[in-house]
Amino acid sequence: MAQKEMYWDHHIPLPKLAPVHAKITLALVALLCFINSYDGDFVFDDSEAIVNNQDLNPATPLNNIWGNDFWGSNLSSNNSHKSYRPLTVLTFRFNYLMAGGLHPVGFHVLNILLHSLISAQMLDIFSILLGGLVYEGGKRLDHAPKASLLAGLLFAAHPIHTESVAGIVGRADLLCALFFQLSFLTYCNAFRGASERENIGIHWIAASLLLCSAAMLCKEQGITVLGVNAAFDVLLICNVNVFELSHRLFLRKKRADVSELVPTGLFTRLALLSLGGASLLYARWKIMGTGPPAFTEVDNPASFAENVFLRIVNYNYYYSLNAWLLLCPWWLCFDWSMGCVPLIKSVFDWRMPWLLLLWSILIGLISQAVCSQDTQKRRTLTLSLVLLVVPFLPACNIFFRVGFVVAERVLYLSSAGYCMLLAYALGHCCFRWSKHKGLLRAFLLILLCVYVARCALRSHQWRSEQSLFTSALSVCPLNAKVHYNVGKNLADRGNTSAAIKYYREAVRLHPTYVHAMNNLGNILKERNELVEAEKLLAEAVHVQPDFAAAWMNLGIVQNSLRKFEEAEQSYWNAIRFRKKYPDCYYNLGRLYVDLNRHLDALNAWRNATTLKPDHSLAWNNMVILLDNTGNLAQAEVIGREALKLLPNDHTIMFSLANVLGKLQKYEESEGFFLHALRINPNSASCHGNLAVLYHRWGKLEPAKKHYELSLKLDPEALGTRDNYNMLRRKLDQLYKTLP
Repeated sequence: MAQKEMYWDHHIPLPKLAPVHAKITLALVALLCFINSYDGDFVFDDSEAIVNNQDLNPATPLNNIWGNDFWGSNLSSNNSHKSYRPLTVLTFRFNYLMAGGLHPVGFHVLNILLHSLISAQMLDIFSILLGGLVYEGGKRLDHAPKASLLAGLLFAAHPIHTESVAGIVGRADLLCALFFQLSFLTYCNAFRGASERENIGIHWIAASLLLCSAAMLCKEQGITVLGVNAAFDVLLICNVNVFELSHRLFLRKKRADVSELVPTGLFTRLALLSLGGASLLYARWKIMGTGPPAFTEVDNPASFAENVFLRIVNYNYYYSLNAWLLLCPWWLCFDWSMGCVPLIKSVFDWRMPWLLLLWSILIGLISQAVCSQDTQKRRTLTLSLVLLVVPFLPACNIFFRVGFVVAERVLYLSSAGYCMLLAYALGHCCFRWSKHKGLLRAFLLILLCVYVARCALRSHQWRSEQSLFTSALSVCPLNAKVHYNVGKNLADRGNTSAAIKYYREAVRLHPTYVHAMNNLGNILKERNELVEAEKLLAEAVHVQPDFAAAWMNLGIVQNSLRKFEEAEQSYWNAIRFRKKYPDCYYNLGRLYVDLNRHLDALNAWRNATTLKPDHSLAWNNMVILLDNTGNLAQAEVIGREALKLLPNDHTIMFSLANVLGKLQKYEESEGFFLHALRINPNSASCHGNLAVLYHRWGKLEPAKKHYELSLKLDPEALGTRDNYNMLRRKLDQLYKTLP
């Protein structure tokens, strides 16, 4: 366990701070980097994981969190993403409860504070891995204070963390990292006061495993801490020289010789870690229920490559991209799928040298880590590589297919290993080139300033979907999803003309992109470009026959084109693929009205309200249809039933008031009209119909008042003007008869 002081540490041009001051410094740097994201919106994946996730609502039973995935879907569903992170969802629910709703500020602030805490705690991690675990008088000694501080500064300010900190769903990575640290530090704490060969208490290993399970309940990556703990135990605690051990085993030395290198207590600890890890993996597999999630070629093209060789080549190219993002985190993108990284299909591809460069560097580092005569160098490089590689293993496609090409969030923990390597390299440069200390100090300052500036810029881009999506256009111009999201954002803000351009580009880049076809078809439908809209939507359902929304939209377009039979079939296809589809029943009812199939229309709208009791349009259309067909009594019953569910819906009040007026229930009708006007005082039709009610009722002055209010709001309403002129003539005759 003993380790001498790092001979190059004091050459690093940083102040030697007390541990508390160093941690405060790291927390403040982390805060500085990401503070401008505190008032950002919910963006990208936040919509599914937070805004549309009913598990956050306090009205939803708390038990649901333990049976649903991260996105709110039941784990037993075939459509579930299988990402089981209940502790992360619990913190989202806490934010919702504290803020009294979905207010993003609280979510962002907690993310920033978590990153600050993790950055401060990284000081202890780096101190142990770089300087060793040495106790004197019950106090741990720090043999690499400056190197630990430098690695901590690089970690706190690394721009690759922006997605995890500024994107709220990155909370999973932050919480996982926090429990990862606690598990590792607990394992280290077990050696306080113990000799190198002495067995430690099982309760410390149990506590470490418990914290590991908490990390897994935040994100699956948390289990990798067990690998880091094991490597730390082997390489630093027990001083095992892996190279020498392998050599002796190869030469079949006597067992006594081998045991000199490997203490018996190590086998016990590794066995407990292995047993605990296997138990956690088994439990995780059982929780998944129906098996792993089914990803598509769009999510991870390399995993669907033609043969094993091409898969391996493309996987390795993905690794090199991840390494490049750690080395030069300037080209950052919220999504790297859908053509952003074209597949390598030939050994003559210009990108092949990057793979060779990556493995040349890794092999060089591994050879130094294994064969170096410098014990400190060997251990530092090995532990840095372990911290770099092991947390990345779940994302490397070796054990199972993942649902992404590159994801910046998964590098949150791995970046700690990179920062260790970089701090070690910079420390040695400072030792070897001590004559150029001023130049090296300037380089470190510039590097940190560039990191902080890049974090601030990228955090600003994550504040809104508009800036986030448009920033990706220059990074991944071939990514159809980027163009789709830019178009969707423009459409949501009402700029449909500009949205069409990006939707068309998304379809051009990815001709089977059904969601882009569907959204483009919807816009064209609203612009009355029905023929092209029909063509796009028909292609969408041809590519994906179970795309219920596209079937419904195709039915709406066909109805507008008066292709009634095709429209009806499209609606029923949508309902077949999505059993509970109230909006489709609503549109089917509108089709039946056009065909004068009134009973079928009423049944369709009744189905819509059964599936969605607050479907205002379906309720209102039932009342209006029954009113228009003379079924006033039934219309009254339906209207009153609707208002029990939607007591403040002014459109239903308006329709029911019309029915009651025709039934000569004038006072009750007047009450509903006035209530509707209190909710929506600028409704010209409501003023006009109330005037008609007063006109029938014989209250001519109030009728005149509301006719005038209606015409003031809508001067072009001919029916209202005719009724108003009729009332004026009647009032003129009445005034003439008065003495």
